Amino acid sequence: MILDYLALGALIFVGLTLFYGIIVVHDIPYEIAVHRNHPHQDAIHAAGWVSLFTLHAIWPFLWIWAMLYREDRGWGFATKNHELEALRERLAQLEAQHKNNTANHQ
Repeated sequence: MILDYLALGALIFVGLTLFYGIIVVHDIPYEIAVHRNHPHQDAIHAAGWVSLFTLHAIWPFLWIWAMLYREDRGWGFATKNHELEALRERLAQLEAQHKNNTANHQ
């Protein structure tokens, strides 16, 4: 009789642990997005809840989406702005120098 209650208690404990564990796991991309100050935090959170109904089929894509953005470098697809600006300034200097040289020789 006591083993029946012990087994029932273990079954309930395992069921609750799995239930809450799945909810915690589905929220990992949202927590990453909050930590990184992601501009799409709410969308990632909503999609995380949708992923519960798709048995987490879209969860890896949410994790990638949350990891793509970082506040210090943005999305990471563009070249670094300071390097690009330095190249533009150098090009402008060379063009001005070229104009001065051609004007002096004429």
